[in-house]
Amino acid sequence: MALSRKHRLFRSLAMGVLALLGIMVIKTLGYSSRQLAVPPVATFPVDPEVHERLASGLRFPTISLSPLDTQAFFALDTFLERNYPLADSLLQRTTFSELSTLLRWPGKTSALEPVLLLAHKDVVPPDSNSLDRWTFPPFSGKMSDQNIWGRGAIDDKGSLFAIMEAVETLLKEGYQPNRTLYFAFGHDEETGGSEGAAVMADWLKKQGIRFEYILDEGMLLVEDGGGVVDQPLAVIGIAEKGMLTLQLQVNTSGGHSSRPPQETAVGILAAAIQRLQNNPFPASLDGATRLMLDHIGRESAFPTKMVFANMWLTKKLVIGQLGQNPSTNAMIRTTIAPTIFKAGVKSNVLPATAEAHINFRILPGETPETVTQRVRSIINDPRITITADAMEDNTPPSPVSPIETLGFRVIEKTIREIFPGTVVAPGLVIAGTDSKHYTDLGRGTYRFLPLALTNDELSQFHGNDERISQEDYANMIRFYRQLILNSCK
Repeated sequence: MALSRKHRLFRSLAMGVLALLGIMVIKTLGYSSRQLAVPPVATFPVDPEVHERLASGLRFPTISLSPLDTQAFFALDTFLERNYPLADSLLQRTTFSELSTLLRWPGKTSALEPVLLLAHKDVVPPDSNSLDRWTFPPFSGKMSDQNIWGRGAIDDKGSLFAIMEAVETLLKEGYQPNRTLYFAFGHDEETGGSEGAAVMADWLKKQGIRFEYILDEGMLLVEDGGGVVDQPLAVIGIAEKGMLTLQLQVNTSGGHSSRPPQETAVGILAAAIQRLQNNPFPASLDGATRLMLDHIGRESAFPTKMVFANMWLTKKLVIGQLGQNPSTNAMIRTTIAPTIFKAGVKSNVLPATAEAHINFRILPGETPETVTQRVRSIINDPRITITADAMEDNTPPSPVSPIETLGFRVIEKTIREIFPGTVVAPGLVIAGTDSKHYTDLGRGTYRFLPLALTNDELSQFHGNDERISQEDYANMIRFYRQLILNSCK
């Protein structure tokens, strides 16, 4: 009798497992592609001289340091005006804060809402301690091994020059867009954009201008498919994380290091930072990241496809996997990064004050206020004062832009035309861009850099040996040219 019960229990469990597997298989079979069926376009011939123009542009040290070398920015503007004469003479130019530029290309049909393309002129300074690790000096603009070398090649002068090349080419062809096009080139994106993009966005808002869509730098094309799909993967950022830097400070009486108290200012602060890192923000698979996984999962092979098709069951497994990698972990939670620690003047003197700066990249759905509240709760130490760093660019996360829009579809279509076989997905930008200043000016704000890199090459962003291949740069020009054409059909 007891054996019979065991058999019935085993049979029930087996049937339950089979039923569960059946449900998962059915869901997987119905998990079809969301990719647009788009034939590739004929490869547009690009003049070889475009490479030398970009190389020359990289030689201007438009570094985002205070005080700015304004002469470098003025020289870059003069270079752009001279090398793109049709754009300079036919497009309407407005200058803001002396160094940022807004260009307007009037369209034939005023009833169509305009499109806004963004890029920035400024670059981060090269690390003075690693200049000897550059193959060529950061501002040499060297062309070698079919690459164009220099700070700004991919972030973000490559995009700026590619846009200008596309515009100049279309003007030479006598092309006039159906809808008006705007091009906004800020000068201080790397320091938050408060004098460039923010000022231009405020002016556009006061003019009552609303855009069909806005496109800025952001996500890009990863050649190895992100390890999930076999094809190249292009992610269009539909939102970006916010940023908050909190300053933690402890004040004590200090003293001689030979008579240390049980807890020193440094020890109190270090323990607080450790508590923060031991209590990460909760993970979430909502919004942009969930949409990205849904698009990519539909293109993956079995059994990976089954995992993504059944997130109602596998969500915790997916979160666990994403949390193992710093890049993907940043897509599912607000991150905590201690970046500055200040304390002490001499090895035998107990510092009276210890100070730390903690940088948080805020997931959409949270705010700087909720982050601060959580930090206070975790630290829970009245000896530590916690304040927002007024010197930093503290901003909330952006809204999440819709994907069922003309803007997203035009960008997606253009990617698949210029980069055939590429899987396109929406996603979350974990860094910050100038687009945060424009998000309430359009139906959708998107972030994509038409550049194909491997995972190893991603370190060039703000790193050593920044460069772009001549073919990749040519494809950037082709992308922006085709994007303009598609946006105006």
